[in-house]
Amino acid sequence: MQVILEYAITAIVCLITATVIQRIYKKEKNNVAKADEVKGILWFGLAIFTWGFGALFNLIAVSYLEWSPSNKILIYFGVLISLLNSLFILLSIPSIEYKGKRSIIIRLVERFSEREFISIYLGIMGMLTFVFFAASFTNSAISNSLIWLIDIPISIVVAFALLNALNKAFSNRNMRFMVLPCLALFMLILIAVTHRIVPEERIPDFVSKESWVTLGTVTSISFKFLFILLFSILLYSWKFLSEKEQKQSRLDEVLIEKAKLEKENSKLKIANTSHLDTIARLTTDLETLTETTKINLSERQKEVLGNLGVLGNEKSYTEIAEAMHISVDGFQTHIHQIKKALHISGFAGKNQLIQYALENDMLKHATLKSN
Repeated sequence: MQVILEYAITAIVCLITATVIQRIYKKEKNNVAKADEVKGILWFGLAIFTWGFGALFNLIAVSYLEWSPSNKILIYFGVLISLLNSLFILLSIPSIEYKGKRSIIIRLVERFSEREFISIYLGIMGMLTFVFFAASFTNSAISNSLIWLIDIPISIVVAFALLNALNKAFSNRNMRFMVLPCLALFMLILIAVTHRIVPEERIPDFVSKESWVTLGTVTSISFKFLFILLFSILLYSWKFLSEKEQKQSRLDEVLIEKAKLEKENSKLKIANTSHLDTIARLTTDLETLTETTKINLSERQKEVLGNLGVLGNEKSYTEIAEAMHISVDGFQTHIHQIKKALHISGFAGKNQLIQYALENDMLKHATLKSN
């Protein structure tokens, strides 16, 4: 009855947990940039599913097919399930993030790709299992407890690597109080392993058979539940830490961008101040140049230039001179001096003088009017 209860509880809890973990994996896979970052959740879910599937198979075999729990086929199946479970746990351990040197087991797993490691693991374990099963199936001298010996070494190695990774991960997350549950998990695994390999005829005298069976049932259920609990806590602490690190990373990026903008703004202010200084200096230089290059004309020259601006397009120099009652030579002399002052030369000089008179308000000095 206790064995059936163990199978039923393990099957229900593990299969439900594996389903939930699978949904979490699909959700997290869509929320991260790299799917490999949450691959450990997938392997963890498969490890739990393997336990649940194995327990369900045993429950059906014992309850409905009326097989004995000590049936060699069930023992062989249990060994295979345990080896698969160890494989999935090994694949999930590298995803446990922590600072510091990784254990030799994790480094060994990370040395190969997932496909390569699975192939190597299944190849080695497959050969050993085949040889061991072939030697024990028809040999009644080999007890069920000895059959479990093929799984014991790998289970202990996996348990030690898992304990080490969990301990370091919780320590890095300032959750040192989780060291005791991790140690309890390791001790429960050792007890479960010991329970498997000790034959019934070798049960200590101070422990009854019923108590020994009860110890095995409680230990088997307890370490599975504790394993699920610890990984769940680690999963959510990892998610919280990851979100915190992402927010901190985003904050750092914003602060860096802010510093860059402030630096560029400072450069722009300096450049703007420099440009304003340059403009002010150029304005001053232009005003100075204007003052130094300002043309000084006599009143008579201004009058000549003004009259030229009024009548230049209508009359010749001679006609303008006569209208001003001065000699043509005197008028030409004024024109020559004005051209020299204005740096005007060539045959188009008259038109340039007229244009200058119009643009520089020389018409106000004119004494003649256009007809």
